Amino acid sequence: MIDPGQAIPREPHPPTAIVTASYAPDFERCRLLCETIDARVTGFTRHYILVEHSDVALFRQLEGTHRLVIDERDLLPPWLRSFRDPTSRFRRRIWLSPRTMPLRGWHVQQLRRIAIALNAPEDAFVYCDSDVAFVRPFDCGYFWHDGAVRLFRREDALAGQTGSEQREWSAHAGRILGVAHPEVSPHDYIATLIAWRRDSTEAMCRRIEAITGRHWVAGIASRRMFSECMIYGRHAAEVAALRGHFLSGEELCRVYWTGPRMSEADMRDFLAALAPHQVAVGMQSFIGTDVATIRRLVA
Repeated sequence: MIDPGQAIPREPHPPTAIVTASYAPDFERCRLLCETIDARVTGFTRHYILVEHSDVALFRQLEGTHRLVIDERDLLPPWLRSFRDPTSRFRRRIWLSPRTMPLRGWHVQQLRRIAIALNAPEDAFVYCDSDVAFVRPFDCGYFWHDGAVRLFRREDALAGQTGSEQREWSAHAGRILGVAHPEVSPHDYIATLIAWRRDSTEAMCRRIEAITGRHWVAGIASRRMFSECMIYGRHAAEVAALRGHFLSGEELCRVYWTGPRMSEADMRDFLAALAPHQVAVGMQSFIGTDVATIRRLVA
């Protein structure tokens, strides 16, 4: 098998964009992501950064020939708007509408990631969180094979679990997609550095509207426990029968999800443990790992 990190010429593939949903506290991490994309990633048309209206001016600093900052007001319906949340002494934001549950930023970032595929011209979108950095050369053509897009799936990862968030997300996906059986998929579709098709995302949103009788945003956000990756994965696999996709369990990005703040030595060990096919690392921003240290180690 060819490593995705190998800097080799690839056959021409349909237009493919990179998508990052971010917010002001992650700005420096997002800047590092942009630097490593510019240095190491090929095979994409544009890099879209999706942010809340109040963060647009800050993120405009990162724009360039192939990078655009997109205001969520240009993606999401006008009846969903953010406000400063008085319950957090106005430090946090909350998104309110008459059609959805009250939402936090991590909810709305997911909705933006879906919405960009309904508004941009590319045929596929590679989703990459803003706390990721590429550490090896990578060509986005890796996600394509004979006109099909690589669908990440962690096989049977939910089998036997009880009471997990992933199971709740999977069950909600099944409800809004009209998939009665199984109620919960045994498979997990959640990862960073994964790809979706534009036409499949459009079909997914049409399906949600047909099943729920509501705008797709309202259908998804009728509950607060949802995952856009789980919804897309279940639609692609169970509704569309993998049409236009092929399955892969390779996690291209090694992520430090939880744990204590990493020391520089810990981070060196983390980088040294990358599998041959892994081309990026993710350090969850809430852990508080120093961005300058990450930049120095991945430079």
